[in-house]
Amino acid sequence: MHARAGAIALCLLASPAAAPVSGQGPGRTWITDVTIVSPERLDQVGRGSVLVENGRIARVDRNAETRAPAGATVVSGHGQFLIPGLIDSHVHLASIPGMDFSREAANAEIVREYLVQLPRSYLYFGYTTLVDLAVVKPEVLADFRKAPLHPDLFDCGESLPVANGYPMSFAPPALRFKVFPNFIYDSGQASSIPAEYRPEDHTPAADVARVKQAGGICVKTYYEHGFGRDRHLPVMSAETFADVRRAATATGLVLMVHANSFEAQRFAEDGGADVIAHGMWNWGDLDRRQDLPGEITALLDRIAANRTGYQPTMQVIEGLRVYFDPQYLGMPAIPKVVPPAMLMWFKSPEGAWFKSEIADSAMTDSAERAGIDRGPLRRGRQVVAYLAKKDASFLFGTDTPSSPTYGNLPGLNGYLEMQHLHEAGLTLGQIFRAATISNARAFKIDSAYGTIEPGKIANLVLLRRSPLESVEAYDSISMVWVHGRAIARDSLVALATP
Repeated sequence: MHARAGAIALCLLASPAAAPVSGQGPGRTWITDVTIVSPERLDQVGRGSVLVENGRIARVDRNAETRAPAGATVVSGHGQFLIPGLIDSHVHLASIPGMDFSREAANAEIVREYLVQLPRSYLYFGYTTLVDLAVVKPEVLADFRKAPLHPDLFDCGESLPVANGYPMSFAPPALRFKVFPNFIYDSGQASSIPAEYRPEDHTPAADVARVKQAGGICVKTYYEHGFGRDRHLPVMSAETFADVRRAATATGLVLMVHANSFEAQRFAEDGGADVIAHGMWNWGDLDRRQDLPGEITALLDRIAANRTGYQPTMQVIEGLRVYFDPQYLGMPAIPKVVPPAMLMWFKSPEGAWFKSEIADSAMTDSAERAGIDRGPLRRGRQVVAYLAKKDASFLFGTDTPSSPTYGNLPGLNGYLEMQHLHEAGLTLGQIFRAATISNARAFKIDSAYGTIEPGKIANLVLLRRSPLESVEAYDSISMVWVHGRAIARDSLVALATP
C-alpha cells in the first residue's frame, strides 16, 4: 500500500496458518480423468486422479483407470489440466485501483463494492494464496479473510521504512508517523521525528518483533532514494540493514527489500536479502547503455547463484502505460474483476485523473511515448532475460495495485504479468514454478501449498489448456478449489452488490 496518490505509481520501481474459506464442510471429492501438472514432477505429467478429503489432498493416483473411492463426489476432468492453486506473493489489498485517499472517501460505495469483489477477482484467475506486503489497514485484511469465498492470505505485517524515507515521505508530516508506525528511527533526523516516538522502540529488532507478534511471515523494508520532486530521501545504512537481517533471521521471517535500481539491488544482495521486490528499472549512470553493462551482469550472476528470490513485477510499468491506450478499458476481462460502477467511474473524466499526474512527471517518456524496447521497461526486460537464462529463483508477484492506476486490477494483473514475463524470456515452466512451488518455498509455506501432493491443502485449479503450452492457459479456468471447496469460475464474475 502506498502513501500518496501517485507516489509509488511514479516510482520506477496473518499468521502461519492462513484463514480457510468459511462455510466449507467435510467431504470427499474424486477429481478424475485429468492431466495432473505439478511443479515438482514436470517430467511426469500425465493422466490421473486426486482424492480430496476434508479440505486436503488425501491421495494422488497417476493411474488413470483407478476407480472412485466409495462415497466420493466424482468430478471428471476429461481433457483438462489440474494444477496447484496459484500464489501471488506481492499484493496490497487495502489499495484501491485508480483512486487516491480523497477519491476513496468521495466514492465510498464504489470502494465497498470493489472490496466485496476483491477476493473473488483473485480466485477468478486462479490465485488461491496471496501475500500482502505492507499492512496499513488491518480491517481490510480482516474483512477479506471473513469473506465467504477468498484466497488464503498471509502478510508481512507493518513495513519498516526509514523515518521520513520512502514511502512514508509521501504522507503529510503530521500523519506519516501514524500511517507508518513501524518505522526505523534515524538519530540524524531526531528533530523531525515527533517526541512521542522513542528511539529504543523503533530499532530494527523492535520493529521486526512487532511484525512477528502480529503474525507476519515476512519483513518488508525499502531502499529507495525517491523520484520526481523527491529524489533525495533518506535510506538505511548497511549497518542498519544488517540489524534488520539479524532480527529477521532470529524470528524466522523472510526478509524482502523494495529495490528497483542497480544501486538498491546491489545493496539488498550485499546485505543478504531473501527477496528482491521489483525489477531493475533504473541503472543510474548506466541508464543510457543499450547493452547489459558488466557491472550489472556481475550482480545478476550473484543473485542467481545465491538463489535470491526475484520479483520482476513488470506489470507495474505497464499499468501506467494503459492511460495512453484507448483500448485498455475495453478488455473483455475487466468487467469480470471489477464491479460495473467502478468500471463506469474509470471511464469518466474524474476516473482518468491519474493520467495528468503521469504526463506531468518524469515518467512521461516511458509511460506515453516509449515502446517496450526503451526506458525502464526495456532495462527491466533485459535484466529478466539475463536472469531467465541463468534459471534464477523467480518469484511470482504483481504489486497489485502498485499505484493509483486502474492498470493494476486484481487477478487480471497476474495474467498480464505472466504474458510480460514470457515475452521477456521466462519459459512457461519457469513461470509455472514461480507462481507455485518457488513462492511456497521462499515464504516457507511449502508444507501446505505449491504442489499437488498428499497432505497439502486442496487449493487447486482446473484448466482447459496446459500451462506448459501457453500463457493463455491461465485464462482457460473452469473450476477452482479452495480448501477442497469447488467453485465454478463463472460464479466469480463481478456483479453490482446490494
